[in-house]
Amino acid sequence: MGNTLELLVKRDQITECRVREGQFQAGDLGEGQALLRIDRFAFTANNVTYAALGETMRYWQFFPAGEEGMGIIPVWGFAEVVKSNCAGLEIGERFFGFYPMASHLRVTPDKVQPSGFVDAAAHRQGLPPLYNQYLNCASDGLYRGDTEALQMLLRPLFTTSFLLDGFLAAQQFFGAQDVVVISASSKTAIGMAYLLTRSRKARGKDYQVVGLTSPGNKAFVEMLRCYDRVLSYDELGQLNGERPSVLVDFAGNGQLLTLLHGQLAPTLKYSCMVGASHWNQRQGRGAALPGPKPTMFFAPQEAQRLIQEVGGQVFQQALMERWQAFADYTQQWLVMEYGHGPAAVMSAYQDVLMGRVGPRVGHLLSM
Repeated sequence: MGNTLELLVKRDQITECRVREGQFQAGDLGEGQALLRIDRFAFTANNVTYAALGETMRYWQFFPAGEEGMGIIPVWGFAEVVKSNCAGLEIGERFFGFYPMASHLRVTPDKVQPSGFVDAAAHRQGLPPLYNQYLNCASDGLYRGDTEALQMLLRPLFTTSFLLDGFLAAQQFFGAQDVVVISASSKTAIGMAYLLTRSRKARGKDYQVVGLTSPGNKAFVEMLRCYDRVLSYDELGQLNGERPSVLVDFAGNGQLLTLLHGQLAPTLKYSCMVGASHWNQRQGRGAALPGPKPTMFFAPQEAQRLIQEVGGQVFQQALMERWQAFADYTQQWLVMEYGHGPAAVMSAYQDVLMGRVGPRVGHLLSM
């Protein structure tokens, strides 16, 4: 049927990667299965987190590489059905969802509806349902053909932003007056800060959103106008340790987290770990941090809880309303960079991995 391409990453040394070429034959597709050609996908620091936490959070299990010690990093993007042995799934239909860094994906569709399907492949059983759903663009309320790039780049990140905003509000911000955000220039952090600031008046709250970032990104983060205060990492002494605070960590820098816990511990109400964009600096964290123990925020789990609480329709409507406003806001500062072919994919991967990509930039790639 044609050639296939996959980017394989060494699981215990994610700087090492290579492209694997293969052949997909008609006989490789079983009854009830379908083959999707991955058109394009986004790659951000969020995907680096998938790799950095691949073992503990089971991200390597979604798309097994079939080679000892190697893995395939999940990404978000769009794909089209090019071969189908599955009733209800037609050639040419387009789906948004969770894909490998590859040219194709074989799926075993279940619960096929006009809205989409769930991949019921054996190796995906027991993994978070949110990641196994594929949305049919023809009926997806958030889909717009002219903003596909924005959707694959920011929609998954913004969903996490939306869930974090709701989680903090539901917990009454743990009694905090400051929400202190590490790696404030990350796109998920920007989405959360945007929602926190936008919803503050309606909530009748007076919390402040404080962004922490590198000196080189400080001017950019200030320009966003979604943080009440922005400090660079060499200005942490200006943080007010007397105000009750919540810490939201998008970086995963162990040394920085230890420093901030020591400074804020007397009034730190909650410590939330979200990402690991500083994947190569995760070491250096104190064995027993002062203050509350950092707790990992797992978006799919929070999404399931919220959907059970308010219902899927209410959840989707709230997400859609906030997404449209945020999408308009990002047009002011977001820059798209496109890459096609294995060499471009590998180059973008290394650039994001090593922190060589500015916060304005979003990579849209195709194998």
